[in-house]
Amino acid sequence: MAIECTLVGARVLRPEGFEVDALSLSGGAIRETEVGRQVDLAGYDVLPGIVDVHGDGFERHMAPRRGALRERDAGMVACAAELAANGITTAMLAQFWSWEGGMRGPDFAEEVFDSVAQVAGSVPVDLRLQLRLETHYLESFERAEAAIERFGIGYVVFNDHLPHKRLSEGRKPPRLTGQALKSGRNPEDHLRLMRGLHEASARVPQALDALCARLAGQGVLMGSHDDHTAETRAAWRARGVCVSEFPETMEAAEAARQAGEPIVLGAPNVVRGASHAGNVSAIALIAEGLCDALASDYHYPAPARAAWRCVELGLLDEVAAWGLVSAGPAQLLGLEDRGALVPGKRADLVVMEPESRRIVATLAGGQVAWMSGAVAGRFLG
Repeated sequence: MAIECTLVGARVLRPEGFEVDALSLSGGAIRETEVGRQVDLAGYDVLPGIVDVHGDGFERHMAPRRGALRERDAGMVACAAELAANGITTAMLAQFWSWEGGMRGPDFAEEVFDSVAQVAGSVPVDLRLQLRLETHYLESFERAEAAIERFGIGYVVFNDHLPHKRLSEGRKPPRLTGQALKSGRNPEDHLRLMRGLHEASARVPQALDALCARLAGQGVLMGSHDDHTAETRAAWRARGVCVSEFPETMEAAEAARQAGEPIVLGAPNVVRGASHAGNVSAIALIAEGLCDALASDYHYPAPARAAWRCVELGLLDEVAAWGLVSAGPAQLLGLEDRGALVPGKRADLVVMEPESRRIVATLAGGQVAWMSGAVAGRFLG
């Protein structure tokens, strides 16, 4: 149930900056005039809720130990709690649909999608779905399309995790045995599958052209993952795939920006200060204005920390930095009803301790999604 109250005494992050101001909440939205009882939040900061445009940190909740536990719905409830504890009020759960099998295969994906469908209405955090489709998994395109329609998936991202260079040279890919075991195959069968997919590469562009045209006709937002060159980005652009997720080079990011296309970077990359895979640093891209949204990627605490890291490094002011995890991703996803603390928007917000920057409360759609410590007494008193 959405609470009705007016928050007073806190610094509120408005689109113009922080100001000590009242913030009224009613019916799950932010209101123009004071409503309900007052809640004194003096000494705290109130910021827009985080919109996470791409995150797969839910995997450890859904399958904490491979093959040992299958409490999917309970895992998704636990995931929603973790999201809220980290200030995330809208979460795009990025699930693989891949030949890699196991937790990246279609069977597991459909379990995840079904769990979200079962749980979404019972938790305050807005849980949404992204399907990450492997470009060479042609035999499963039809099934993937059926899942997109069945579960109302509005965001599809294209990946290619085949080690093409190794395969073209006739060499075994690194970590083959471990990947095969995760997929439930023996290494020989896994390698045979990879070689077959690689050898069918000539069929992929035409199949992607047709698939993207169908998805575009349904209004599905599409993105490409790990763009490496301007040519790669141009090829995806021609298919109507407009979002560039985690570009690997300055060249690819600049190509997206010149075309007016949104760029998503990984928040862990910012927190770490470098890409774990040796690609271009997200900090370097942000310094050049080549970022519209920071995503949790695989670590839900990262977006909030990355935003403040941008401030600490002098890359952005507080409004612009927090905008990379709120207004920016909301705009990218076409969610005009959130991302800023202004009247008429959803009551998605986080309450933060200014010194430690620890998130102590999260409201999603005006409902309490997370609350801890002394701030709870302010709301309950």
